[in-house]
Amino acid sequence: MSAFDLTGRVAIVTGGNGGIGLGMARGLARAGAGVLIAGRDAKKNEAAVKELAGLGAKAASAVADLAFDAGCRAVVKEALARFGRLDILVNNAGINIRKRPEAYSAADWHQVLDTNLTSAFTLSQAAYPEMKRAGRGKIINTGSMMSIFGASFAAPYAASKGGIVQLTKALATAWAPDNIQVNAILPGWIDTALTRSARQQVEGLHERVLARTPAGRWGEPDDFAGIAVFLASPASDFVTGAAIPVDGGFSSQG
Repeated sequence: MSAFDLTGRVAIVTGGNGGIGLGMARGLARAGAGVLIAGRDAKKNEAAVKELAGLGAKAASAVADLAFDAGCRAVVKEALARFGRLDILVNNAGINIRKRPEAYSAADWHQVLDTNLTSAFTLSQAAYPEMKRAGRGKIINTGSMMSIFGASFAAPYAASKGGIVQLTKALATAWAPDNIQVNAILPGWIDTALTRSARQQVEGLHERVLARTPAGRWGEPDDFAGIAVFLASPASDFVTGAAIPVDGGFSSQG
């Protein structure tokens, strides 16, 4: 078996019906994994499932609001019911509300933190017994450049993504004896629906991103297929607690 072969493995990808999540799901599907897409939009979920099935993968979807504990735990139960096992968890679901810090309500804060950070903890907690029972597991958490840098218009988002990195390290340390590796990816500026709205709301953002990114372009969702396969496969069995930028060199600039 190739170190990158995921044949017979099963993955949950939250927020996998578009953008970075779908890019990772495509990579996992091409490597042989069965994939459960979890998200709030049933139509987008089914479109993603159809696309993955077209790549030859076993695919299914679950409609869930991951801002709530019950929704997270239901997704893990659905994966087990559909596939009978769970090997890989990709905690990718995320939202952003862009305002200056003084303009956020408590509800805004909790909505972002619950969706982006608490869901990753709850899903990981729900997946852990299955992975421990199997004797192995892979958890991939989606952080952000905002795990490293600040932004005046994204205080809750930045807090959630900074939290993702520390959560990753804590889980990696706790679960390494169970042969469960937990890592984070830190996307740079990627061309998704989320960042297209940011370009409309933040004047000059597009030009600043291109000027700072050595690769000279915005990232694409499919740029995440390879890192997802690496972190989900036996090739990364001695990699845990890492936070890996996938940003075209953006974070290498002083």
